[in-house]
Amino acid sequence: MPLYKTIAVSNHTKVYIWKITESFQALLNAVVLNQISNNRLAAMKSEMHQRGFLSIRKLLQEAGYTDNDLKYDAFGKPHLIDNKHISITHSHHFSALIISNEPCGIDIEMNREKIIGIATKFIESELDYLNPENEPEYIKKLTIIWGAKECIFKIKNEEGISFKNHISVEPFELSQNQTLAKLHIPETICSFEIHFESIEEFALVYAFIKK
Repeated sequence: MPLYKTIAVSNHTKVYIWKITESFQALLNAVVLNQISNNRLAAMKSEMHQRGFLSIRKLLQEAGYTDNDLKYDAFGKPHLIDNKHISITHSHHFSALIISNEPCGIDIEMNREKIIGIATKFIESELDYLNPENEPEYIKKLTIIWGAKECIFKIKNEEGISFKNHISVEPFELSQNQTLAKLHIPETICSFEIHFESIEEFALVYAFIKK
């Protein structure tokens, strides 16, 4: 399908979202891949992963870039050749990317009950304001918290960061669509602006370093 949604966060930051309804072949026919990407695509065993990979290239085209404009560093972090910041995510039948003049991270996750079973692996201080008895809201908030921490990890891109021990997300309501978070690792304390919204049954989260 065409581009699902764009979000103009500011004059220099834009989010692009794609809903993956096309077949693998349709997506493959719609993009031009460099040899590195062709090799990566060929090595993927899951068609869902392949379609997510190709849909990201479609989003690049929507943003005015080509596959040749996207590079990855030794840690797997994506970069654009014009030095703008980019972050990429895909989950099931949605993919998204954010392009900005400032460091940024993006994540999209499906709201699923299974996140309850792993919650204690990535939350600590957040237990003070979460209410497990309100299960639908609890699942959505857990998903946003996970997405926020994933975004922060993408921005900092440092080994050894613990979602549970090093990143805390401040209290928020689902209607607010934003909150704050903090990364606290040895010799570093950094605050982040967290933005979130619902995309069908998914939580879209993106983050920036707080100025």
